Amino acid sequence: MAETLYTRDIIKLATSIPFEERLEIADGQAEKRAPICGSHMACDVCIDDKQHITKIGIEISACALGQASAALMGQNIIGRSLPELKETLRELKAYLAGETEEITSWPSLMALSAARPHSGRHGAICLPFETVIAALDAAIVAKTEALPA
Repeated sequence: MAETLYTRDIIKLATSIPFEERLEIADGQAEKRAPICGSHMACDVCIDDKQHITKIGIEISACALGQASAALMGQNIIGRSLPELKETLRELKAYLAGETEEITSWPSLMALSAARPHSGRHGAICLPFETVIAALDAAIVAKTEALPA
């Protein structure tokens, strides 16, 4: 079972997480934990005036699947918006649950297909997206509150 779950590609991804250093100055921050497995992630983001991510820094403590998900997220996160990320998370959850056969908004996430039958691992896989969404939401709120009345 472990051999099919932790494929060579997943292990390779898990060791190639980009942006794996917290930002000193950020527009928004968030920390999340996956309740079933205890995986943890902290995230800092900077955004532009159109509310797209311009910089990201992460710190993650997770299994290889959570790390692989963070790597896949990091490969294409710059320039993404809150609606895009929410749609990707929705599609990822539906894909992992077997409700759909594709993730059209972020196809590279289908590299995690070996985890579909392992629902206890889904939280770790979704954690990077949930944390970035929370950090991006915090950044948008902070920037909106900072605008002159």
